[in-house]
Amino acid sequence: MKRILVSLLIVHSMFITLRAKEGMWIPIFLEKYNLAEMQQMGFKLTAQDIYDVNNASMKDAVVIFGGGCTGELISGDGLLITNHHCGLGQVQRHSSVEHDYLTNGFWAMNRGEELPNPGLTVSFLEYMEDVTDEVFDGISGLNDEEKERKIQNNILKIRKEAEKEGKFSAQVKPLFYGNQYFLYVHKIYRDVRLVGAPPSAIGKFGGDTDNWMWPRHTGDFTLFRIYAGKDNEPAEYSPENIPFQPKKFFPVSIKGVNEGDFTMVFGNPGTTMQYIPSTEVAIIMDQRDPDRVKIRDKKLEIIGADMEKDAKVRIQYTSKYQGISNAWKKWQGEIKGLKRLDAVKKKQKFEQDFKDWAISANLWDTEFKPVFANFDSIYAVYKRYIKAADYYAEIVNSGTDIFSLAGQANLLLNAVENKKTDQLITLKKSLARSIPGIFKNYNQATDEKLFAALIPMLANGISEDFLPVGFKSKINSTNENELIEKYYRKSLLTDSLFWNKMLEEKSDKLILKLRKDPVFVLYNQLKIKNETDIAPVVAKATKGITDNMKIYMAGIMKMKQDQPLYADANLTLRVSYGKVEGYQPVDGVYYKHYTTLKGIMEKDNPEIYDYDVPDRLKELYEKKDFGRYESDGTIPVCFVASNHTTGGNSGSPVVNGNGELIGINFDRVWEGTMSDIMFDPEVCRNISLDMRFVLFIVDKYAGAGYLLDEMKIVE
Repeated sequence: MKRILVSLLIVHSMFITLRAKEGMWIPIFLEKYNLAEMQQMGFKLTAQDIYDVNNASMKDAVVIFGGGCTGELISGDGLLITNHHCGLGQVQRHSSVEHDYLTNGFWAMNRGEELPNPGLTVSFLEYMEDVTDEVFDGISGLNDEEKERKIQNNILKIRKEAEKEGKFSAQVKPLFYGNQYFLYVHKIYRDVRLVGAPPSAIGKFGGDTDNWMWPRHTGDFTLFRIYAGKDNEPAEYSPENIPFQPKKFFPVSIKGVNEGDFTMVFGNPGTTMQYIPSTEVAIIMDQRDPDRVKIRDKKLEIIGADMEKDAKVRIQYTSKYQGISNAWKKWQGEIKGLKRLDAVKKKQKFEQDFKDWAISANLWDTEFKPVFANFDSIYAVYKRYIKAADYYAEIVNSGTDIFSLAGQANLLLNAVENKKTDQLITLKKSLARSIPGIFKNYNQATDEKLFAALIPMLANGISEDFLPVGFKSKINSTNENELIEKYYRKSLLTDSLFWNKMLEEKSDKLILKLRKDPVFVLYNQLKIKNETDIAPVVAKATKGITDNMKIYMAGIMKMKQDQPLYADANLTLRVSYGKVEGYQPVDGVYYKHYTTLKGIMEKDNPEIYDYDVPDRLKELYEKKDFGRYESDGTIPVCFVASNHTTGGNSGSPVVNGNGELIGINFDRVWEGTMSDIMFDPEVCRNISLDMRFVLFIVDKYAGAGYLLDEMKIVE
């Protein structure tokens, strides 16, 4: 009997070790829920090595980069690495036709050559804390409206105390749909300088064709340096600032990765929806994703054609194109993955199991039956209105530059008409800084095509009752050329000189001319329709869904009280772990876990911008000048592992069992993009850039090997 028990334990242990691991786990709970399993899988450190508020730990080497990526420290002098696509906007802003850093790359050969990036920030987590009791303090006996007001007042009080008069930035975020609340306190550094970026033919190799795909050969990294005041505290940009001295930075391993190795991703995943009901999954799969893909098809077709024809347009629209295409391709994979998993039926099965549990616990009729009845009625409204909201979001709010300019101009006109003099002065100063950036990345011919193509899509894509009166018939009786001539080219909004004059003092009369501008009038008709008839209904439905999800989620937590549950991602620090492993996307095909420089050479095509391998890289390959980064006669480029990741994890450190940096997370495989909603251990894989390729590019390709001198490299 003992032998049988031991055998069963061994089998169970092997199952844990070999199975891909779902979950994005809160660091302070690792000891309780995850550490034993992590150590079985090959992690050799402690939970305190990952997160500790009293001593230096990995959390002190990880930052929120910009507004939605992750970065990590790799030296004691503030050297930071993140993804190329995370730093792309900064590289683009420094680029011009004369200094095309997108095409040619950029490398500072000393610290004096590092480029400042106004507006770019990195945020270090000081600590996180469960403040659920404080948030809910004093709400007993209050009605729903009073309860919400009390919760918000409590949150404001918690934040104010944590911010310590501006020294820190504090947020209180709900977890599990408001069943739990956490405080996150960050210190924000504002002097972040560009150190190095490979050319797009490396950093974006494969472009949108390879995006979300495996095998992958993209050198997706950029290097920045954080600067601080002489006290090592945050400071605005100054030539007098010094490199930031972190509490902790990651040692870089060039020992390599093997199939089955433990991996951990430590970053700031943005948004997941693991617990939504079957009805919402169906809406996403059958309506929302297809609608947004269709609109973005047209955007990408127009922008891509113009980028191909003109180098200046390529530079201007690189970041925009990437922003549009990234979700566009992800949504297509998400549809396919949800259908393959039969996700709606799986959700329905879980909901039936939940109902059976609730009945057995005598909770169904009193607590949860009303919730599911509410879901039915709310989602019926939500489905119809979210379709309109998606069209407005894709076309009016983010479809064209001229509508973006109309939105900014609208702020000016409102301030003038409402005689808000102080607000107008502040607004003009702000726009004087931002408007030149819009025009720098604006090509009128491209934007005209977008305007003429997207406006009819709006007119014909949604029900007429979601459009201004007469809009549909007016647009359908006007061809694309007439839309450009009658609206776009008669607008003053595309005239930078007009903007300069509007931003001068005593320009009220000029601003009032906007009332007759054809594009401005059209924009406001659409804006008012959206804000009056669509957005409030969507907001009300969304709140209703969230309120019901809070009750439903509390039930799930009670039903699974003996099992660890992870909260949906919300751009806060999380740990996911798994192992290096390939996968089988379809019958008869198995993808191994790594790619190499050989694959880059096999994809080389000088006729295609995204596959035109730089001559210097070809030369290094032909000479086999690989240095200490070589493995089996070539250079490893990327690898896949079974860590559960999402947007926001871009740039996250991927570490081995010793806590050494082995890769930089940058993507997921296309077959697994539905993991935001439903994780499939068979095919969900994160894609990481191997640090050996990073160091090879910095050292051998760029000749910036001096940067390696400040790193701790483990061989």
